[in-house]
Amino acid sequence: MQFVDLAKQLEAIRGTVEKRIKTVLDHGNFILGPEIKELEKKLAAFAGVKHCISCSSGTDAILLPLMANNVGPGHAIFTTPFTFIATAEVISLLGATPVYVDIDPDTFNIDPAKLRQAIQDIKNNKKPTPQFPDGLLPKGIIAVDLFGLPADYDAINAIAREHALFVIEDAAQSFGGMYKGKMAGNLADAAATSFFPAKPLGCYGDGGAVLTNNDSLADVVESLRVHGKGQHKYDNIRIGINGRLDTIQAAILLAKLEVFGKELEQRQEVAARYSEGLKNAVKVPHVPPGYKSAWAQYSVVSERKKELMTRLQSAGIPTAVYYPRPLHLQTAFSSLGYTEGSMAVSEKASDTIFSLPMHPYLSTQDQDRIIDCIIK
Repeated sequence: MQFVDLAKQLEAIRGTVEKRIKTVLDHGNFILGPEIKELEKKLAAFAGVKHCISCSSGTDAILLPLMANNVGPGHAIFTTPFTFIATAEVISLLGATPVYVDIDPDTFNIDPAKLRQAIQDIKNNKKPTPQFPDGLLPKGIIAVDLFGLPADYDAINAIAREHALFVIEDAAQSFGGMYKGKMAGNLADAAATSFFPAKPLGCYGDGGAVLTNNDSLADVVESLRVHGKGQHKYDNIRIGINGRLDTIQAAILLAKLEVFGKELEQRQEVAARYSEGLKNAVKVPHVPPGYKSAWAQYSVVSERKKELMTRLQSAGIPTAVYYPRPLHLQTAFSSLGYTEGSMAVSEKASDTIFSLPMHPYLSTQDQDRIIDCIIK
């Protein structure tokens, strides 16, 4: 049994994938070929936004809008510690300071009440730890849609407006999800998504995209992803990066987009079957009314985590832990001075959470095996 079965997906779409790749091989435009614009147009339409700018990874998709907002030293960017390091490392790469805000225990997304307090504390120069830099200027918020479930953007955007901050939606796991009638990727000033192979919509390498309704932001991001170009590639009007998506990866994503809607429905069915079968054995994921998860992962909580994972492994059933150590306790951020207990909800989640196999092609027989093993 596979945790994410990309081979089964390829079986279903191999002909379309190979045809798309052959077209790229035939025309030979491997960098910013016609498939790039085709993909960007279709992704923008899917998310309901004006602009989609593809890029080389989900990490660059977060980095680019930060750069476009001139984030740098002396700035505070508020985000969650319960996520992959890419969310926060780009803040530090630009010389800014990540300010961690603990999560809601049910959704695992950033807690809006704690976010409001954290912003006010920084404005009042009330530092989270003695090691924190003095005089930080609140600049922006990166909210993460963890496991495919959008964060509470009504609350987050309202807080951002109160303090004149921008909001980036880290939709690396949530593309295809929904929040109160709007698609993930269309919930903040800009959104970043990832096409890492295991994501709900993944290519066969690295890839990502920035989505926004802001015309000027889109123009700057498009410039930044190609070395800060102006009218042509030898007219450089700002410092940028080499952040382009390969044409072949765009071709693969176009093939996968054809079945993406159906796969999202299948993910909903898998998640519903898990939740019904496991609701009395473990804490199953909470999806608030008006939300729809893309189910990048199906994560459960149990005080008997280690025992359950061991039994599943013995039965040949793979599991994973997202995330075993919150970012505020990672060595890379030790200079900020956070200690155990400073983000109690995130730390508790790390100790008790684990994820089960989740993909659109998970058979009911395999799922019954998983559920039965946990219940027993």
